[in-house]
Amino acid sequence: MLAVIHTPPRGDGTALRARLAEDRSPSGVWRFGELVLPSAVAVAVSHPEGNTPLLSRSALSAWTSIDGLRLKHEGHNPTGSFKDRGMTVAMTQAKRIGARAVACASTGNTSASLAAYAAHAGIPAFALVPDGQVTTGKLAQTLAYGARTLLVDGDFDTCLRLLQEASAELGVHLLNSINPFRLEGQKTIVFELLQQLEWQAPDWIVLPAGNLGNTAAFGKAIDEAIAWGLIDRRPRLAAVQAAGAAPFAAAFARNFDRLDSVQATTIASAIRIGAPASYQRAVRAIRSTNGVVLSVTDAEILAAKVAIDRAGVGCEPASAASLAGARKLRSDGVIQPKDVVIAILTGHILKDPGILQEIHGPVSIAPALANPPVRVAASIAAIRAQLKSPPSC
Repeated sequence: MLAVIHTPPRGDGTALRARLAEDRSPSGVWRFGELVLPSAVAVAVSHPEGNTPLLSRSALSAWTSIDGLRLKHEGHNPTGSFKDRGMTVAMTQAKRIGARAVACASTGNTSASLAAYAAHAGIPAFALVPDGQVTTGKLAQTLAYGARTLLVDGDFDTCLRLLQEASAELGVHLLNSINPFRLEGQKTIVFELLQQLEWQAPDWIVLPAGNLGNTAAFGKAIDEAIAWGLIDRRPRLAAVQAAGAAPFAAAFARNFDRLDSVQATTIASAIRIGAPASYQRAVRAIRSTNGVVLSVTDAEILAAKVAIDRAGVGCEPASAASLAGARKLRSDGVIQPKDVVIAILTGHILKDPGILQEIHGPVSIAPALANPPVRVAASIAAIRAQLKSPPSC
């Protein structure tokens, strides 16, 4: 696969950190423009994106038994997911080269982001999505922003394969994470969280893993941060997959001897991918950071999601894989209680409103986690009875 290779920035790490601190770009991607795509800063297609919060919640530290836990919430991006970071760079480059149309295969977040940024750039957009496997919120965004949306009788891996074949034949510019400019934008998640930590590297960065674009991007960011003197030690990466869609975790357990694709099944639709396209780059990222790959069950993902939601943070199910993974690594003694751990939340809670109804509706898929609404009579007595027994937090 192609990669973007940078000339080392001028000066040492101290000078670079100072320049980044002085940059007043409203975009948390283009603030790092000299490390991403220096020649395009002035013409960037930007909403803006990035500048997402780094959150501490005592309830989640207690739930995971990790005192140094913090959450980097990428659901605060314009279309509600981390995809906007990669899309602003990839769409900027597509416009610069005169792409006549752009396209992606998607489980929903990429298509929503592609559609929004293509509309901003004035470029026609096409999205291939697996029929019946994309949440209502994500599909609604894709349609609303104007992308031509094709519902394919197959899974994400089928969509990506078909699109790769069609894009070469039809001259459509492909903007999935195999596009190297996508990774340049997504690596700014790491640069931004390091800057928020005053360039003190955390012990761990834990992230959901599906198509493995973020895993690859994070490894690249860490390599560059070390090479350019921004940090003096490498955080370890922990890539977390859903148990029903875990080919990367299975390969890790065999020392990455091969990748065996799987028929992916999980409630976490954003990581429901059985043949990850960025596998080789992600392997390098895990090896270079002495990282780990693990899987968590759907029940563990749901429990983590409910914990995140009830902490007032909220996220889509795939995001919760990071917290479930951090908790599991702490239970196994891999993460220590005082380690500084950054768990990446990749998408907004309203990306998948359907799962909220399934959890908290009258027929719950997880009754022990449910917080169903209570029907009451239109009377003060009925209201008073409920207020006397408030729900537990």
